[in-house]
Amino acid sequence: MTAPARSQGAGRPGVRADRGSRPRGGSRTGNTAPRPQRYRGSRQGKAPWLYLAPALVVLGGLLVYPIYQLGLISFFQYTQAQVSGGEPTAFKGFGNYTELFSDSQFWQVLLATVVFAAACVVSTLAVGCALAVLLTRIRAVPRLALMLAALGAWATPAITGSTVWLFLFDPDFGPVDRVLGLGDHSWTYGRYSAFFLVLLEVVWCSFPFVMVTVYAGIRAVPGEVLEAAALDGASQWRIWRSVLAPMLRPILTVVTIQSVIWDFKVFTQIYVMTNGGGIAGQNLVLNVYAYQQAFGSSQYGLGSAIGVVMLLILLAVTLVYLRLLRRQGEEL
Repeated sequence: MTAPARSQGAGRPGVRADRGSRPRGGSRTGNTAPRPQRYRGSRQGKAPWLYLAPALVVLGGLLVYPIYQLGLISFFQYTQAQVSGGEPTAFKGFGNYTELFSDSQFWQVLLATVVFAAACVVSTLAVGCALAVLLTRIRAVPRLALMLAALGAWATPAITGSTVWLFLFDPDFGPVDRVLGLGDHSWTYGRYSAFFLVLLEVVWCSFPFVMVTVYAGIRAVPGEVLEAAALDGASQWRIWRSVLAPMLRPILTVVTIQSVIWDFKVFTQIYVMTNGGGIAGQNLVLNVYAYQQAFGSSQYGLGSAIGVVMLLILLAVTLVYLRLLRRQGEEL
């Protein structure tokens, strides 16, 4: 009699004789839910966009379409004659941009805008961050008083705040000149003194946002970290520079970008406090310059070109700043 044939792999150590009985491609018990997980994941990935859809529709109507019209008008000869229908609209291509870039006044205004906006941003961040740290060091009642005063300044309309600051520094009735003993000194007559006066008003109405935002970030920092730095003998400036600032970098990024956008397109404060740009346009910034070209001279195409240039400059500054932070490994 012949011996019964052994199954393949029988007698080999570590090899199961019944491995061929398991169907190929089968999975073990408990690993049978990949498809439902992928399905749920796809639905979860679409959920945020569904929630954002109403806001995106509103932004598309209030932001995208006006920007499109702004860029479109900048390529046409569009003056009061075209608005009233007396002359047909003529396509100029990049003619408005060529005229703009060949104007020496545009470059002077651009330089003044960049310097003024940079000074406003640095001053706003310095004041806001310093007061945010101060809020963590004072008691509840002074903290509440400072918060209410700052929020009052933040809630004040720009035109109202500008009028109040003009009264405070008025050469005839303002209390500042009397307190400082300057007589009838006019702050809006000189170019730099007028810019300085506007800077004070811009910082006054802008620092509360930085203060509240940074203060909220500081409160989220673990107290053990600050106590350890204090026990090591670090000063307040050292704690801010080496501990708080690195931990608050995402928050500082947000407030910096927003401050750059706000201060670069300042209009109301300059227009009200310098009476439309100062003597002979010495205090013009790009926003006021665009207003004068578009509505003062009825050069709507040229004014739109200035608006497009401002938009591109702000986008470039924001993208470069975010790219530098990303290279440093920061998550925003």
